[in-house]
Amino acid sequence: MAYTRTLLCFIFVAISMASISEARKRNTTNIQFYMHDTPGGPNPSAVRVAGQATNATDMGMFGFGSIYVMDNALTTTPDLNSTLIGRAQGLYAMSSSQENDISLLMTLTYNFVSGIYNGSSLSIVGRNPVMNEVREMPVVGGTGIFRLARGFALAKTYSMNQADAIIGYNVTIIHYY
Repeated sequence: MAYTRTLLCFIFVAISMASISEARKRNTTNIQFYMHDTPGGPNPSAVRVAGQATNATDMGMFGFGSIYVMDNALTTTPDLNSTLIGRAQGLYAMSSSQENDISLLMTLTYNFVSGIYNGSSLSIVGRNPVMNEVREMPVVGGTGIFRLARGFALAKTYSMNQADAIIGYNVTIIHYY
């Protein structure tokens, strides 16, 4: 009798878990956008909050240990006047002490403010070796329709003018919603 109850209880739990898992379908989303990073000029979108003062006219402004807080525009095309889809907010730090390696530690959240992803966000944390043509960084979470997100972001510099840059992102997200 006890064996039958245990078996029935196990079957009930297994069926319940299967129905819960079925209700939460796994989705894959691919998003492409451009981030406008402007640490220089009269209206910067990224400001140095720690680190040594350096020459801001070249990549030397990113001296080892420099930390920047950013609030960068995300647009549908490389043109800053194209549709604003969100803001990249967070910080990046120069994490390499090697002269021939410019690597940033990125900790940021892409907050979407328009379109079908409005109100949702993605979080990325990882190393960004900015001198590589294509950089891969992990998506570690999200909110809204990207709740429980995992995936990766491929970043490629579209253009650079001194320290100001436009970065193209192609992000692949696996999420449950």
